[in-house]
Amino acid sequence: MAAERRLGPFEVGPVGLGCMSLSHAYGAPPPEEEAAALLNHALDIGYDHLDSAALYGFGRNESLIGGALAGRRGEYLLASKCGMTGVDGKRVIDGRPETLRRTIDESLMRLGTDAIDLYYLHRKDRQVSIEESVGALGEMVAAGKVRAIGLSEVSAETLRTAHTVHPIAAVQNEYSPWSRNVELGVLDATRELGAALVCFSPMARGFLAGSVSSEEELEQGDIRRAMPRFQGENLEKNKELRDSLAAIAGDAGCTPAQLSLAWVLSRGEHVLVIPGTTKIAHLEDNLAAGDIVLGDETIARIDALFAPDAVRGARYNAATLEEIDTESFG
Repeated sequence: MAAERRLGPFEVGPVGLGCMSLSHAYGAPPPEEEAAALLNHALDIGYDHLDSAALYGFGRNESLIGGALAGRRGEYLLASKCGMTGVDGKRVIDGRPETLRRTIDESLMRLGTDAIDLYYLHRKDRQVSIEESVGALGEMVAAGKVRAIGLSEVSAETLRTAHTVHPIAAVQNEYSPWSRNVELGVLDATRELGAALVCFSPMARGFLAGSVSSEEELEQGDIRRAMPRFQGENLEKNKELRDSLAAIAGDAGCTPAQLSLAWVLSRGEHVLVIPGTTKIAHLEDNLAAGDIVLGDETIARIDALFAPDAVRGARYNAATLEEIDTESFG
C-alpha cells in the first residue's frame, strides 16, 4: 500500500476517488445499485478519500454516498463542495455567505453526517470577495460542521488572499500531463503554505486512458462535447500525443492511465489525485498507481511530450473559461 500523504489535518492514501461520474457530467450515470457497489468496493480495497459536491447530480451524488455508505462513515475522509449548485435545472455559481450556509446544511442532511472533513469553495464567485466566502467557510469550522476548508479552480493569488482569512487545507485544481496550469503558480504556492494540491481529471477526463476516440462516441449531455480538446482537428492531434504516451507506458510497464496518475503524483509529496470511474477494474488499477515510482527519464519524456504548446484546444469553452480563476498559458 502506498505511503499516506497529508491532506489538511488528515493522512490519506495518494489516490482518492472522485465521485462525480457516478451521478453527473459524462453522459448517463450508472444505475444507483452499481454505483453503490462501486463505492463499497472502493472502501473494501483501501480507498480512504471520497470527493463529492453539491453540484454533482444536483445533490444526488451526496445522497448516493450518504445512503450507500451508511454505517461506514469512519472509514474515509469525506470531501464535498459548495458555491456552485443546481438551481432550477441550471448550474449556478454563488459564493455569498448566506448561500454557503444553506448549502452546508443541505449537504450534511444528504450525506447523513454531522460534519464534512474537507469542504471546498467549488468556484470563486466574481461577484463576491474571496474573503467573504472563505469567512463563511471558517464559521462552519468554528461551528463543527466542517473540519478543514479548501478552494477549487483558483489561482495562486486567490489562494494566498484566502489563506490570510483562514488556513486553506487544500486546493483542488485540474492537473494532468495535458493540463499543467498549476505549474504557473499553484503547485508552488500550495507547497509553500502547507496546503495539499488535490488533482481532479488526472487522466484528462479519461482521454489519456484511451476512453475517447471520436466526438460521436460521447453521449448527449456529456460535458466533454463542449470542450475544444475533444473536438475535430484538436482531438485528432491530441490522439497523437496519447499514442506517444501509450508507448512510454509500455516501456514503464504500466497502463497509460496509471502512468498519468504516477506522473501527477511525482510532482510533489503534497500532491494527491482523485480520478473518477464507473468501472471496478479501473477503480483497482487506479489505486495501484499509487505504488508506481517513475524514473527521472520517464518523467522527462512525459514533460517534453506534453509541453504546453503541444496540446490542441483550451480546457473549457470560452464561456466557462470566464468563470475560472486559474492561471493559463498564453
